[in-house]
Amino acid sequence: MEFEKLIKERYSVRKFVPKHLEKEVIDKILAAGHLAPTGKNAQTQRILVLNTDESINNLKDCTICHFDAPTAMLICYNKDESWVRKYDGAMSASVDAAIVTTHMMLAAHNIGVGSCWVMHFDPEAMKKTYAIPQNYEPLALLVMGYPSPDATPHNFHSTFRPMEETVAYETF
Repeated sequence: MEFEKLIKERYSVRKFVPKHLEKEVIDKILAAGHLAPTGKNAQTQRILVLNTDESINNLKDCTICHFDAPTAMLICYNKDESWVRKYDGAMSASVDAAIVTTHMMLAAHNIGVGSCWVMHFDPEAMKKTYAIPQNYEPLALLVMGYPSPDATPHNFHSTFRPMEETVAYETF
């Protein structure tokens, strides 16, 4: 799909066909995340694929924003592997994981898979439920699947602030 069309048409899908994604489809989405740039190419992302009835049912104990999606990916980062900016100690790993998530979200839309980026989840519940190591930090949850025929964008999907409010040249 042409990139401009892709980014205009993609929206957060919150209603799905009750069918798990096929492994080949998941692999294509994961491959896009694998190609994402990361600080010093450290690739600190750790992605947990949830694609069984049991793992999806367990997800419902960690978030109310599961939208009954048949598949989900929990994107974490390994805090111990992050590149650290020497000037102030800022870690790149959370930004890196966000870039990976964005790549996967766009790749999913490109192949007909709907997704919704969820941050409204309990990270400690995720760690406990899925036995996630303490040095892995859950950052984003992509709930996904094939969009229901009656899925539509949320009413505020196409509402944007004027660019003048969000962009400055030379100085704020």
